[in-house]
Formats: sequence, structure tokens, C-alpha cells
Amino acid sequence: MKNKNTLSRREFITGGMAATAALSMGITSLAGQEQHRFKLKYAPNFGMFREHAGEDLIDQIKFIHDVGFRAIFDNNIMSKSVDLQEKIASALANFNMDLGPFVLYADFNAKSFVTRDPEIRQMLTDLMKQGVETAKRLNAKWALVVPGRFDEGLEWDYQTANVIDNLKHCCEILEPAGLVMVLESLNAWTNHPGLFLTKIPQAYMICKAVNSPSCKIVDDLYHQQIQEGNLIPNIDMAYEEIAAFHLGDNPGRNEPTTGEINYKNIFKHIYDKGYDGVLCMEHGKSKRGLEGEKAVIDAYVACDDFEV
Repeated sequence: MKNKNTLSRREFITGGMAATAALSMGITSLAGQEQHRFKLKYAPNFGMFREHAGEDLIDQIKFIHDVGFRAIFDNNIMSKSVDLQEKIASALANFNMDLGPFVLYADFNAKSFVTRDPEIRQMLTDLMKQGVETAKRLNAKWALVVPGRFDEGLEWDYQTANVIDNLKHCCEILEPAGLVMVLESLNAWTNHPGLFLTKIPQAYMICKAVNSPSCKIVDDLYHQQIQEGNLIPNIDMAYEEIAAFHLGDNPGRNEPTTGEINYKNIFKHIYDKGYDGVLCMEHGKSKRGLEGEKAVIDAYVACDDFEV
């Protein structure tokens, strides 16, 4: 049963709202007309277009595809049932869509990778194996890792060495399966004080030391704008180790065009570098309801409108 305030996917595409969208975004009906053709693989998350698509996750994938997006992401997909994971994988394959990095490990309260604790090492071993099995079901290429908190009682260089050793061990499990672990640097000023990994140069140095195709970077531009700025130069300096991006404007962590980050310039720069990976839309909406969901689509259409 559909809520009276919720439009179906077909009603959105073919109804009066789609007529407005067609003028402003290039999105038209399903009756043989063109969708918007995004230049990059921007990836909405489940729930971002719930007002239009409803609660069913497969319907949400269909709506996201019909709008023109070529990828999705779901941080919490490991917590979903095997049956649902398989249905998601089937839908993505049918629409030729990519799945962005899912969260494999992100404990913001634990001193984990910075230690030599055998129990932590065993936990990571078991988790990496679980991640490999999840990736096989989903045909997933990337899994996200946050190395946990730093240790106030241990010299920083020893912590860094421990992180590198633990990551090398993880790669011994991931690399044969072709699964790429992407390390996320998170800001310490607004959201996550106390974490070990905070900057792109730091992540780059660690990836170089680990020296594995299964250890790369997810560059979260929201977090890095807060932590260190210098977004485009850091993309250039670390590019060979970057496997994915996370998006969100600052302040507010909502869609592009709502804050200070010039996403149109950044998207053009990434496109010009030949990037063909996923850019996860890990942000909220500046407005509520149907209007807010349309504002997100409008923002990506506007920022994707750069010359090539």
C-alpha cells in the first residue's frame, strides 16, 4: 500500500513533476525519451529518493537508474540478509550499475589497527574473510575501512607501523579475491575527534607502505574540506592511490551547491583525469520531502554540466 504523499517511480517520470524536471534537468518520460546522461558515476544511497520510489530497495534502484544515475552505494549492506544482498546484486546487474564501497570496518571507539593485539588481528582476519564472501555475492569491487582510534599512550610512529602491518595482513586475504580495501580519512574538527586517519597525505603514505592493489583510498571531499582543504591538489598528489570518492558539501553535509565546495570544478577535474569509479553521495538533503529529493537531482545535473 502506497502512502498518499508518495509518488510511484512511473508517476514521477511520466507525471506533471517530470514535465518540470524535463525542462530543468533533461529528464523525460519512460516512453522512449532520454534520461539525463551523467558524465560520472554519482551514486545515491538507499533512502535518498524514498519519497519518489517508496520503501522497496529494488524499486529505489529502478528509480535511481531511470533518473540517469549509474551507481548506488550502501554503507550497511553487510548487515542485510543474504537473500536481499542477492536481489540487490541481480537488480544492479540488470541495469548495468556499479556498487560503491560498502563498510567493512569502521569502529570509531576502538584502538584497533594501531595495536599489536592478537585478538584484534584475529578479529580483522575473520572480518576480511566475511567481507570477501559479501563481495562475491554482490559482485562488489571495494570495501571501506576506517582504522579506528589513535592511542594517546603510544608514540605515533609505532602506531603508524602497526597500522601498516595490520593492513598488509588484511591484504593477504583480500588480494587473492580481487577485493580492494579503501581507507577513509575522517575529519577531527566537526565529526570524529580521536581517529588515527585524518588526512589524504597520511592515507597516501600508508598505501605506499602497504604496497598492495587491495589497499587504496576513498577521498571523502566533505571530510577533507574540513580537515585540510586543498582538495584538487590533494587529488592530484594522491590520485594513483585513490579508488573512490565520497561527496557532501560543507557546511551542512548536504548536496552540492549548498555549501562552499565548488563541485562543478572538482567533477570536471576528476573527469578530465579519466576517473571511471564511483562517487558516493554520502550526504543529506537541504530540503525535506519530494522537493528535497528533486533538489538533489537538480544539484547533480547542474554540477555535471561542465564542458569536456
